[in-house]
Amino acid sequence: MNITAAVARGIAAPMSLETVELALPRPDEVLVRMVATGICHTDMAMRDHKIYPIPHPAVLGHEGAGIVEQIGSAVTKLAPGDRVVLSFGSCGACPSCAAHRPSYCEAFDDYNFHGTRGDGTTPLHQHGAPVSFFEAQSSFATYSVCAERSVIKMPAGAPLDLLCPLGCAVQTGAGGVINALGLKSGQSIAIFGTGSVGLCALMAAKMVGAGTIIAIDRNPERLALARALGATDTVDTTRQSVPEAVRTIAPHGVDFTFETTANMELLRQATEILARRGTCGFVGGIPPKTYVTLDVEHMMTGGRNFRGIILGDSDPDIFIPQMADAIMAGKFPIDRIVTRYPFAQINQAIADSLDGRTVKAVLIFDQTDAD
Repeated sequence: MNITAAVARGIAAPMSLETVELALPRPDEVLVRMVATGICHTDMAMRDHKIYPIPHPAVLGHEGAGIVEQIGSAVTKLAPGDRVVLSFGSCGACPSCAAHRPSYCEAFDDYNFHGTRGDGTTPLHQHGAPVSFFEAQSSFATYSVCAERSVIKMPAGAPLDLLCPLGCAVQTGAGGVINALGLKSGQSIAIFGTGSVGLCALMAAKMVGAGTIIAIDRNPERLALARALGATDTVDTTRQSVPEAVRTIAPHGVDFTFETTANMELLRQATEILARRGTCGFVGGIPPKTYVTLDVEHMMTGGRNFRGIILGDSDPDIFIPQMADAIMAGKFPIDRIVTRYPFAQINQAIADSLDGRTVKAVLIFDQTDAD
């Protein structure tokens, strides 16, 4: 079938709306009509080959939400008409997938970053030539074909324009705090970066009842938003030393730090401000062969921990419905960070995201279905 997709054709080049051929679902796949999709900085990093050199042309997008139009013969958990959120790809068979940690799938890169379904094929073509498929969904398009295990059913009437960031930003930020770090009521956390992932982490910290929540950034407007969303303290890196400021707030250090900026100097500082037995978790699009130097004595004698986190250690079938319930119940006010754009304005939405004018840009395909 023919669809309209935003096609990436070069590094830093604007995306163009073009007709692309989409294959019909295989037995284990689902055809989804897109209603809304978030824009993530990873989309631009992939377009610009800052993380992995996904072949151009490519259809990016990995925070899709829509309505099931057709299912393959082997699909059992979904039906036409279901409102759904799309998530990342995984094999379903390796030890990590079997342990409900599919974001650490042994074939994760194959399923998400190499431009195929994971088996070397793509459902997207133009004039017989392959178009790269991204993160098991390529949601910058009017329709998507996805593996059943990457599609999560939402309640009837769910606001898909608010739930689409569940696919990445919410899983990464909120999942990082709740699942990976295990932040509990009364504990302290410092969050480096107040983009969509950092603010999702902050809202999750507030939701679970954290005591001290410190937001760290260089953008005063973002820090003001962080305070409005629940930060008890903020640190402006253009005016303050992070270690000195945090030690003033928490003299013995914080229980957890969550670094979202992929800045190695800040990542090192995130370990320096840990309390004894504290844990530093870090996320973000960090290119291969990136290194950071840590004070080993500080880490070892204090029993401090340092760990990378992918997509919040989430099992999408479990965590996405939990967070959807929290959003719909008003416990996780993601509407405070969402700005909506028509699909045709994708390049403006990307520019606003890169410039920091928008926290979480969401593209709308059909407003009548979005909310």
